[in-house]
Amino acid sequence: MTKEKSQARREHLAKMRASQKSKERRMALLMWGVGGLVIVLIVGAVGFYLVKESAATSLDSVSKAAYVGSQHTTKTVTYKESPPIGGEHHPYWQNCGIYDKPVHPEHAVHSMEHGAVWITYRPGLPAPQLERLKTLASADYMLLSPVEGLSSPIVASSWNHQLSFQNADDPKLPAYIKKYKQNASETPEFGAACTQGIDTTKDQAPLPQPSEAPHPDPTVTPTATPSS
Repeated sequence: MTKEKSQARREHLAKMRASQKSKERRMALLMWGVGGLVIVLIVGAVGFYLVKESAATSLDSVSKAAYVGSQHTTKTVTYKESPPIGGEHHPYWQNCGIYDKPVHPEHAVHSMEHGAVWITYRPGLPAPQLERLKTLASADYMLLSPVEGLSSPIVASSWNHQLSFQNADDPKLPAYIKKYKQNASETPEFGAACTQGIDTTKDQAPLPQPSEAPHPDPTVTPTATPSS
C-alpha cells in the first residue's frame, strides 16, 4: 500500500512538473510572439514614416530645362517659362534679398546663374504664408519677389529647375532650396556674387544699359549693346 501511494505521489509530481513546463513553454512562446509583434509594428511604423517623409520631400516633380549660361543681352527677353529658369539675361544681376514689388526677370535670371533660388508668389498671398517665404528668403543666395499671373500661388526657380507650390509650408520647398541653391553641378557661375548688382524693382527703373549700371559681371562680355 505504501509503495502504491509513493508511486501515485511520484506520478502526481511528474504531472505537475510536466504541466508547469508546458505553461512555461506557452508563456515563453506568448512573450516571443508579443515581442515579435511589437518589433514588427515598430519596424512598420518607422518604415511608414520614412516612406511618408520621403514622399513629402520628394523632388521628382521638378521641371527641368537645358539652358546654357553666359548669354547676356540688354534687351527685354520673352521667356518660355514664367518665371524663367534660364536663357538670355541682363549683364547685371538682381541683388539677392526680399522685394515687395516685381523685379526685372532679366536680372533675376542672372542671379540664378550665380546660384540663387528665386521664390516668386502671387500678389495677395495670405500674410502668414508670405512671412514664411520671407523667413526662407532671409538667407544668402535667396531672391523673393511677387509676380503677376503665376500658374501656382508659389513657384521656386533656380537655373534650369522649377517647382510649384500651393502652400508656403510645403516641406518640398526647403528641400528644393537645400538641393538647388548654390548647387555646384547645376550652377553655370557657381560662387559668383549675388550682391553688388541691381536692387531696383521694375517700377523704379527700366532695364539699365551697361553704362548705366555700376557693377557689370566681369566674367562675361555682353552679347548685345545699346544702339546709338
